[in-house]
Parts: sequence; C-alpha cells; structure tokens
Amino acid sequence: MSKPDFSGLRATYVNCTLKRSSQTSHTALLMSLSQGIMTREKVVVDEFRLADHDVPAGVHPDMSGHGYDQDEWPALFQRILTSDILVIGTPIWLGVKSSQAQKLIERLYGMSGQLNDKGQNIFYGRVGGCMITGNEDGAKHCARDLLYGLQHIGYTIPPQADAAWLGEIGPGPSYLDEGSGAADHDFTNRNVAFMTYNLLHLARMLKEQGGYPPYGNSSADWSDGERWAFEKPAAGAAEQ
Repeated sequence: MSKPDFSGLRATYVNCTLKRSSQTSHTALLMSLSQGIMTREKVVVDEFRLADHDVPAGVHPDMSGHGYDQDEWPALFQRILTSDILVIGTPIWLGVKSSQAQKLIERLYGMSGQLNDKGQNIFYGRVGGCMITGNEDGAKHCARDLLYGLQHIGYTIPPQADAAWLGEIGPGPSYLDEGSGAADHDFTNRNVAFMTYNLLHLARMLKEQGGYPPYGNSSADWSDGERWAFEKPAAGAAEQ
C-alpha cells in the first residue's frame, strides 16, 4: 500500500481547558500526540486555547455591539476556517465537557448561517474530531455532545473520531502526572493514532473531490425554489 500524501492539509486544534497558557494543561499533552502525527505527515498545524482570548458567550458572529465591548472570536474563526480539520480538546468537569468547549460549539453555531460558494453551509467539506482527558467517567458523553454539535453545523465526522484518557476515578494522577502510566496506555495511544489518520484520510478525500456536490444540500438553491427529488406529502395521505 502506497503512503498517502497529506501535505497541503491544514488542521486547527482548539484546547478548551479552563487554564490559560501560563498553566500546564493535561489536555494539551494528549492533543500534542495527534499534532505530532500531523506534523510528521507534513500537515500545517495551528493551536490555541479559547481561555486565552476575550470570547464572550453568544451566537452572533461578532458579540461586540451586542452587550460586549470586545470580541476576539471573528479573528479566531478565520483561523478555524482556513483549516480542513478541526479537533476540539476538553477536560471533563462533573461528567461533562468544559464550559469553554460548550462556548466554542455555540460560537461555531453562530457562524453556521454563512454559506460557501456552492450555497452550502460554510463548514461543508471540513472534518472534525475531539480529544478528552479527566479523572472521572464521561469521555463518551463528552465525545457524543461535541461530535453531534460539529456534524449538525456541517462538519463531517469520520469513524473513531475521538480519543480520551481517563485516570482513576476521584483523587489521583492526571494525564501529565508522574505515575499516571499515560505514556504507555496502549488503548489511548491507538485511539489517538486511529482518530488522527481517519481525520487525515477523510479530509484528503473531501479536498481532492472539492467537498460535497451541491445537489440536494444547497441552502441557496432551496431558497431559490429548487427541491430536487423532494416532494411534499399529498393532502390526506396520512388517512390512506
């Protein structure tokens, strides 16, 4: 089997830890394993922590002028928009994704009314995944919420698009801590690799074919009256 060429792809990793970059993030280390694969495969990788930036909660594309004096989200969104791949990282708090991760999904949702040059949702043709760390149960719950949110706004989700590491429930070592055994955790390491390569394969395929054809999914065409093979049910059909 020939080695695929992933050069030309771009990926953005958004770390939704509650910590700013002056503090160590366990989620950042887990994400670095995936980033390392992409870098070695010649993918351009970008990364930022949402907590480092002044990003208000809300669903307007720019919250400045909507009760806030400043909003760094529009500039951050442009970094996401230049990428073929988006990976969201989050710690688990009280069994769910962080408040920063929820805010990220909401701000992405606020941009989903924008269309590409085919009249489709702006996120069509891009792929998404997620990475999760914690000392308690909830990894699958977090992944379910994040991956659903991404596909709902237009991202494509490949198989096995999440990876996680969970320490012992309750007090105990986290991912970075001595004695955690994280570096040798084969299940997590395998899932990181599979997730990363599935993101790369799907992003490459979508990019090579120019994304999705606009037949049957163009918001612009629907607004212009196009219905393709869709037909409304006939009056009284439910009674037949």
